[in-house]
Amino acid sequence: MSIQPKGEHIRRAVKYVSEERKYHEKKPLSKILEEASIRFNLSPMEVDWLERFMKEKE
Repeated sequence: MSIQPKGEHIRRAVKYVSEERKYHEKKPLSKILEEASIRFNLSPMEVDWLERFMKEKE
């Protein structure tokens, strides 16, 4: 992706989602994103970006 949100919290959220998907393969992405949005205080736009980023990564 060419446009990335700024901030350390986004980098931490990407790492968190990646690790959750690696260690909890059966957990739905939507649940992981919901947890990440709360844990890292992400805006709706940041959650949308994170979802697209993770789906492209697959």
